[in-house]
Amino acid sequence: MKVLSVNCGSSSLKFQMYEMPEEKVLISGNFERIGIEGSFYTVKFNGEKAKKEVALENHKEAFQILIQELLDYKVVENLEEVGGIGHRVVQGGDYFDKTVVVDDEVIAKIEELSTLAPLHNPAAIIGIKAAQEVFPNATQTVVFDTAFHQTMPEENYLYALPYDFYEKYKVRRYGAHGTSHKYVALRANEILGRENTRLITCHIGNGASISAIKDGKCINTSMGLTPNAGLIMGSRCGDIDATIVTYLIDKKGFSASEIEKVMNKESGFLGISGVSSDSRDIEAGIEAGNEKCILAQRMYVKRIVDYIAKYYMELGGCDAIIFTAGVGENSMGVRLGVMNGLAAIGVKADPEANNIRGEERMVSAADSSIPCYIIPTDEEVMIARDTYALAQ
Repeated sequence: MKVLSVNCGSSSLKFQMYEMPEEKVLISGNFERIGIEGSFYTVKFNGEKAKKEVALENHKEAFQILIQELLDYKVVENLEEVGGIGHRVVQGGDYFDKTVVVDDEVIAKIEELSTLAPLHNPAAIIGIKAAQEVFPNATQTVVFDTAFHQTMPEENYLYALPYDFYEKYKVRRYGAHGTSHKYVALRANEILGRENTRLITCHIGNGASISAIKDGKCINTSMGLTPNAGLIMGSRCGDIDATIVTYLIDKKGFSASEIEKVMNKESGFLGISGVSSDSRDIEAGIEAGNEKCILAQRMYVKRIVDYIAKYYMELGGCDAIIFTAGVGENSMGVRLGVMNGLAAIGVKADPEANNIRGEERMVSAADSSIPCYIIPTDEEVMIARDTYALAQ
C-alpha cells in the first residue's frame, strides 16, 4: 500500500510517500510560500532533487500539483493506489492519545484546540480538507504531537493553579514533538536490545523539548500548555518567571499579544545573541568570538543539562540519553557541552565519535555511566506506520 505522510504549515506542505509495510520512501518534497508571492516546491526522487517555481494560491493547488508529480514520476498509475494519508497535527489536547481516522468530530476537536496552537492546527485543518477533496478514497488519519505525552501522571501535567482552570479551560501540560520522541525511544530500545528502559530523549532543534520515558511511556516532558515552555529555543524563551509578563506589560506598555510575540519570536537564541535564531549562525558567531553568541550557547546548553539531570532523578537512573532533531543531530558543540555538563553523574564524551553530523552513533565514551546516542528522527515514517495500520 502507498501511504502519504503530510505536514502542513500555514504556508507550507511537506510530504513523503512510502510503500508500506516495507517503509520504502518513494518520493518526498516540500511546497513553500503557499499563498505568498515567490512560492515554489522541491521534489526528491531516486536521490535527485528538483526545484520548481510555481504560483500556489492555496493548499488544494499544492495537492493537485503533488498528484501530477506522482503521475509524472510514475510513483502511481492512478490515485486509487494511495491507500492512506496521514496528517501531522500539533495539538490534540487530552482528547487524543493515539492516531485516529479523520471524521467531522475529529476536525471539530482540532479546530477547538486551535487556540493552543494558532499557527499549526488551523493549517492542519486546511491540509486535511484539501487532501479529502483531492484524494477522496484514501483513508485520512491525524497523528498528534501531543498523543505520546498522554501517559504523564497527573502530578506532572497539572500546574499549581486553581483546579477549575484545568476543568474549565484545559490548562495543563501537553508537550510536543511526541511523534519524534516515540520514534527515537523505539529505536533506542532496539539498540539496547530490550523494552524495559529508562530513556531521556532530547529533541533539540529550532523548537526543542526533552522527555523522560520509562518502559516506552512518557512520564514527563519539558514543553507545556504551548511550545513556549521548557528549553531555550531559536526564538522562544522557554521557562521564565511568569510575573515577568505582567512586569513588562506594566513597564513597557505591551499588550498581551505583543508580549506573546516577544516571548515566541524575539527571544531565545535570537534575543540573547542579537544575531540569529539559527544554531548554525550562533556557532559561527562563537567561532568569531562574539560574546553574546557564546553566552546564548552557554545558556542553551545549561537548560538542557538541567532538564536531563531532573529527569535522571525522576526516572531513578537512565539507560541512554538520545540526541535528535536539527541541533541534536548536527551540533557537535552542543552535544559536547551537554555531556561535559553531566560529568557529575558520570557521563563522559568521546570527542572523536562526537565529531559527526546526522548519523546514528554512540557519542559517549566506553566508560561513560550513561551511553549517549545520536538517533536521527523520522516523524514521517511514524505517521506512515500508524496510517497504514488504520487503513488496513
